[in-house]
This record gives sequence, C-alpha cells and structure tokens, in this order.
Amino acid sequence: MSHNRIALITILLASMSAITACVQATDAGSAHTDTAAAAAAVVVAANGLPPVVVHKSPSCGCCTHWVDHLRQSGFEVTVRDVDNLDPVKTRVGIPPGKGSCHTAEVAGYFVEGHVPATDIKRLLAERPDARGLALPGMPLGSPGMEVPDGTVQPYAVELVARDGTTGVFSRHGGEDAEATSP
Repeated sequence: MSHNRIALITILLASMSAITACVQATDAGSAHTDTAAAAAAVVVAANGLPPVVVHKSPSCGCCTHWVDHLRQSGFEVTVRDVDNLDPVKTRVGIPPGKGSCHTAEVAGYFVEGHVPATDIKRLLAERPDARGLALPGMPLGSPGMEVPDGTVQPYAVELVARDGTTGVFSRHGGEDAEATSP
C-alpha cells in the first residue's frame, strides 16, 4: 500500500474518532467546543487534505499571502480575523517564545507562523504525537514573507511535543536544509 494511501487512511480514521467523540459529547448534553472543533478539523476534503482554520489579524498582509500559499498547495482554508490572537495561542498551546503573526489549526495540530505547506503535509502524513509545528518570528523568504530578489533567510520549523519542548522538524533556505517532502 502506498505511503499516501496509508496517510489518507490514518486521517480518515482520526476523522471518524473525532466525530464519534463529538457526537458522544453532544449526546451527553455537553456540546464541548474543543471537541467539536477537533471533529471539524479532521474532516477530509476531496483532495485528501483536511481543512485549515487560520486565525490572523485583519490587517496582516503577510498572513494573507501565507493563506494563498496553503490554498495553492491544495488546502481548503477558512480565515478567522481576530483582533487579539493571545487567547487562540494559549488555547492551542504555543510555547513561550515560539509565536508568530498567525496561528492555524489542522487535523488536531496547530501550525504557528509561516510554515511551508510541504511541512504541514509531512506532519499530516507522519502523524507524530505532538501539538504541532512552529516557525517563530517571520523569516525572510518563508511562505508569505517572500521578497523580490528571492532571498531566503535560513530557518528551522520546529515540532512542538505534547510537553511543550521543541525539536527541529525541517530546515529551509540554507546549505544544510533538509528535504521536507513526505
């Protein structure tokens, strides 16, 4: 069985599990919004990718460019413009010092900052036991932060473990950049 089929089956099983949990919570009379959000986040689109919800400032142009990057990479994206991102970052568990200008949620993971779509697809294919991916700051040349001369400041996307610790998931823009395709 191909790697892509295994990833799709894994995502479908996670979808069924989250939807079942949501229905059980609703049947019990406690329509818990986090459970409902998790169920909604793992519904798989026709192209095999789960939808992404992006929380961003209404005035942020680079966030809009990052959303365009995700859409061009096959993701269905819902944008939620909010004036204060702190409650979202706290709810999903962004560790101190790992923040950026927008926070996304996809299939039970968070994606903080200008993370390339290839890294998100790898995360979804590998399904590590983690909170999500973070790209602190706004590195020049990352998706949404492109410049006309094509300069890419070397940067590392970090995998955030359940306990909040981080490790390098991928590197971009340098000689030591790792391949990020699944």
